[in-house]
Amino acid sequence: MFKRLKSDIDAVFERDPAARSRLEVVLCYPGVHAVLMHRVAHAMWQRGWRTAARFVSQLARFLTGIEIHPGAVIGERLFIDHGMGVVVGETAEIGNDVTLYQGVTLGGVSLDPGKRHPTIGDRVVIGAGAKVLGPFTVGAGARIGSNAVVVKEVPPGATMVGIPARAVGPQPRPERECFPAYGTEPGVAVDPTLRQIERLEARLGELQARIDALERQADERPRIARVS
Repeated sequence: MFKRLKSDIDAVFERDPAARSRLEVVLCYPGVHAVLMHRVAHAMWQRGWRTAARFVSQLARFLTGIEIHPGAVIGERLFIDHGMGVVVGETAEIGNDVTLYQGVTLGGVSLDPGKRHPTIGDRVVIGAGAKVLGPFTVGAGARIGSNAVVVKEVPPGATMVGIPARAVGPQPRPERECFPAYGTEPGVAVDPTLRQIERLEARLGELQARIDALERQADERPRIARVS
């Protein structure tokens, strides 16, 4: 338990520049508190102490604003940043080194008693307000942009944005490597709709320039004819 707590604290320092000391993280980070209490609740759930497990999870929800069902399976070094409003469903599975921001939902869309919630691969980053809904897999290293709504399988390493979420093409490399907070690189626009609009605007500019040139040529021809 203490070894896992140490690795959870290390994950905070790796991904949050605001963290200044281990004592601060232990006392002031609700994401760390929620994960720690979930590990206790999950152990109870596995032993068949279902009501006690639910009570611990609801206590964690009251104290942290983060709701993790005790049946959910969580890997190592999960970092929930800020955390208020995060919801993780009963059959959700989260891999190692995953980052969730405030308002994230790992939810289900059916009343099927079996697998209803997503499986999140290692090193996935899910931005604030994003919803991942259904019993599919989000591949390792994927990024889910803020407020995206993901309702289908996500390939490893993909970046998903929009409602419903769709994959965007290869992103420009930042000048220096950094942790992709909220699932995006700083200064990089990843919205494919915006990129399409920008391409259309550029094309319209080219066509307008050609029309202007043709109009100038048409205006010059009568003058040439009169002079001759």
